Amino acid sequence: MSVFSVGSWLTLIPVVHGSAAYAIALRQELLSRPFDALAVPLPESFEQEVLRGVDRLPGLSAVVRLSAPEEDSESMARRGTYVPIDPCQGVIAAIRLALGERKAIEWIDSEGDEIQNHAPVFADCYAIRHTTLERFCSAMLPAIPPPSSGLGSGQLVQRIDAMASRLIAMRTKYRWITALCPLEAWPWLREAICKKLETPADRSQETLEQSEESFYAPELYGVDPRSYLFLLGELPFITGLVERARQEFQEDDQIVAEGLKELFVAARSSYRQELGNRARQIPPLLISQCLKYVRNQTLLDRRMTPSFYTLAKSAQQMMGDAYTTHLVNAATEYPFDDPLMGGSSHSEGDGLPTMRLGIGVGELPTWGQAKLVSRLPGPPLQWHSLELRRPVEKKDQRRWKSRWNPYMQCSWPEDDTQIESFRNRVAQRARQILGADLARVEKFTTSIMDGLDLRETLRHWYDGSLYVKVNPPSIGPVNVTVMIFDPQPDPREYSWRATWFSEHPEESTLAFFATPFQKQMIGPGIGMSTYGGSMFIYPPRPIEDIWQDSRLDFTDTLEQRLVAAACMHSESRHVALLSPTPPGIALKKIAKRYSRKLVHVPLSHFSDSVLQQLRIFHVLNGRHVRSYAADFIRKS
Repeated sequence: MSVFSVGSWLTLIPVVHGSAAYAIALRQELLSRPFDALAVPLPESFEQEVLRGVDRLPGLSAVVRLSAPEEDSESMARRGTYVPIDPCQGVIAAIRLALGERKAIEWIDSEGDEIQNHAPVFADCYAIRHTTLERFCSAMLPAIPPPSSGLGSGQLVQRIDAMASRLIAMRTKYRWITALCPLEAWPWLREAICKKLETPADRSQETLEQSEESFYAPELYGVDPRSYLFLLGELPFITGLVERARQEFQEDDQIVAEGLKELFVAARSSYRQELGNRARQIPPLLISQCLKYVRNQTLLDRRMTPSFYTLAKSAQQMMGDAYTTHLVNAATEYPFDDPLMGGSSHSEGDGLPTMRLGIGVGELPTWGQAKLVSRLPGPPLQWHSLELRRPVEKKDQRRWKSRWNPYMQCSWPEDDTQIESFRNRVAQRARQILGADLARVEKFTTSIMDGLDLRETLRHWYDGSLYVKVNPPSIGPVNVTVMIFDPQPDPREYSWRATWFSEHPEESTLAFFATPFQKQMIGPGIGMSTYGGSMFIYPPRPIEDIWQDSRLDFTDTLEQRLVAAACMHSESRHVALLSPTPPGIALKKIAKRYSRKLVHVPLSHFSDSVLQQLRIFHVLNGRHVRSYAADFIRKS
């Protein structure tokens, strides 16, 4: 005997509204049980329009019924209830299944419109993936309050009484009945059915109370795509994945969990498509780290599935505003709006009027604004504010570019700090590489020198000899560092070449070639550019502009001129070279010409995301711009 069984004729299954995981588990439960009729917790007056809406799926819609205003009411604001035709709603999924299996559908809820704004908060339905529907619902029993307590208690008691009476009346019509009810009414509806079976009640009072209320006929509306977040229990993107899995006969028990990964990947694709080379690198590792951060934030909120706000806030903190904008747009897109995908969710597709929804409010054609309450309420919704920097419009870029003063130019201090720190790391890595190349191993005699060499000692284990390491003396500082980020820089792409001098002793003398900042204006007096290659001289000292120096005219390419300038101005014999590939013959000849040696540091030794962030720097039109530049520059 199942916990859902009420005698041999009735199976009473509770429903948690607005959860894809629960809707999937409910569908599997219905498929495992034989039944002649499905009873759903909706009024009979909604039958025709709800079935019409279900037939339109995967197109989204809502059935709205407005209450007639009372004659003595001072407020002219309309109110009503609506049923979201959402594939991830358990009741809608059950109706869809019953239609496909050609089962009878009965409508057992009362006609009253006094519905709570939201259902009580229960455990996250994500747990259903690791247990059964029966165990999950049984575990919720201690958290279900009696219907006589709490907000809207009288209305819930009336609904329970009406559903119990109608289920008992169906007993003579069907042999096996499967009934759905809200989870908060499940134990009390079961108790009411058992009492009515023992003592049949008179239904004349219920009929009288219902006849006193006045309603307009329910109507089916298409929904504005901007309102999908308020209509659907899941994100529109996740709802689309569930519907796609249904059409393609795929297993859908992992969709809610795996759908978040697909959402981040889809946002990355649109982000790269819009920004091209200007987009920062978002490797799978960064997405994985962001998902871990989302998980931790979700657990701190005492949830198991993240809210939309948690997703967006986490993406903003780890990947920046531009990517987060694409993530928000991707999360709110429902793919089956396109008629080619099998649906037309809003009006013009099949003549339906279009409504807009908010939290507890809706705007209806011809009726205007009305207070609406869902008859299948999911978790409560809350407003959160998240400030995202909007993309710069073309007209603003043109205006900022026209006001640029060519005689005033400086850097953004935060960019300088990051690139100088990275230069120091590259120089240290070059010294380590050079020291490792000059180190030697010799047989132990009287001193262990710089330590025991285990590899060579084990190799001669058979004769019992010990070998020690002998590190060379310090090679001194590497005062010039060259970074080549693009292995084959195109002079047409990197058309801006400049030599900058330090503002204080902690900065290097810098020469570089980069993309023109005038093409990427991000604020008034703020341009953005991308390094193709750069040269750092530290400690700083004044030099002639390497791009105008006639002594370097023998070079043919941008990277050759940069390396030649580094070798010419280097005070030490070694020059650190950071590049994707080892220096070729041409670069080695240039170094030999100045009696210098290039110490190659592979670009692969550093993270792609770090390099992509370091390559992007900002140019300010004067030091006064630094006072407000932080409002437009966000590199995190």
